[in-house]
Amino acid sequence: MLKIGVLGTGYLGKIHMQVLSELPELFQSIHFFDPDIKAAKEAAARFGIEPCHSLDALIHEVDVVDVVSSTPSHFQCASNAIRNLKHVFIEKPITSTLEESNRLIKLAKEAQVIAQVGHIERFNPAFVAVSSLLENTKYIEAHRLSQFKGRNNDVSVILDVMIHDIDLVLAVTQANVRRVSANGASVLTPHIDIANARIELDNGCVANLTASRVGTDSMRKMRFYQKDACYVSDFLNKTAHSYELLRENEENEITKKSLSVSDTNALKQELMSFGEAVLRQSEPTVSLEDGHKALAVAEMIAEKIRQNVFTSED
Repeated sequence: MLKIGVLGTGYLGKIHMQVLSELPELFQSIHFFDPDIKAAKEAAARFGIEPCHSLDALIHEVDVVDVVSSTPSHFQCASNAIRNLKHVFIEKPITSTLEESNRLIKLAKEAQVIAQVGHIERFNPAFVAVSSLLENTKYIEAHRLSQFKGRNNDVSVILDVMIHDIDLVLAVTQANVRRVSANGASVLTPHIDIANARIELDNGCVANLTASRVGTDSMRKMRFYQKDACYVSDFLNKTAHSYELLRENEENEITKKSLSVSDTNALKQELMSFGEAVLRQSEPTVSLEDGHKALAVAEMIAEKIRQNVFTSED
């Protein structure tokens, strides 16, 4: 079993601590550190765990570090842990910049530690239900919309939520990106709050992704189109459907079926997979390289939007 240290006890950090407490077969003890004294006190009271007094103290106490701090701090926190030969789980996005993620990958290889990036939708039962059916996907359409929540405003909506769909596109197609076009706007924060991107891959697949954190409704759906079929994952409601063309007696008919979706907690599955990878010393489901590739595409999208905004203002 492992001793794990949670770094950051904000909204998501507390959820991590709750889920980790439900996995005693993997994690024998939970420790945490948060430089925000108020947040640390709240977490201590809720979970009955005394906080560590510093990041170094946390790293000294544990086998693995769970980085759930703000995105700009990911590199410093994760690299500190890795240099101390600790395995790391890093919430998405892997880091703020590609330079940082490249350095992190190099550090992890040198230290021979297990490192996983928190692209949680890989474990969403709505995606798991369709994943085995996806082959030679031709077109992918995603909508990830939410109302303004006032958190995670230190990054764009691309790094905040669209990166989930970017990762799934790359995981499903296993292809390189050939071309990206994108548009977006800043509405309620200094960063991009709504974005649409078209990603063309070198295997011929095209993905059209829309993400917004300033919407009036909530939606997290992805549609996968391939020959004679469409598969739909509803990440929010945890449902999945297939639409398949049946060719019988020269007549075509579209049949809709509800796919079996397991009643599982995606974060629990994700943290379980990480813990098992550490114990077995095996490759994690979502590697640092996977996180780096998703970040690279996210940066391409952000740059296209910046170019379009500059051109329109010229």
